[in-house]
Amino acid sequence: MTTVVLAALGLALAYAGSCVLYPYRACRTCRGRGHHVSSFLRAIRLCGRCDGDGRELRAGRRAYETWRRSRRRGRNR
Repeated sequence: MTTVVLAALGLALAYAGSCVLYPYRACRTCRGRGHHVSSFLRAIRLCGRCDGDGRELRAGRRAYETWRRSRRRGRNR
């Protein structure tokens, strides 16, 4: 049982470290391209999910930023 807990803690720390080093991932909608091609008349448009950037914050980094923002505002002391 202790081994499982230590393994889970190790994986959580590894994921947190990877979120610090690589906070962004490719956008799911445009697959990191920043635009998509419309099925009607093949028009090229900027991605609405990432605003044409092609990347979005990972879930762990988003959770960390939310926690940090709430701490700055004085909540959750």
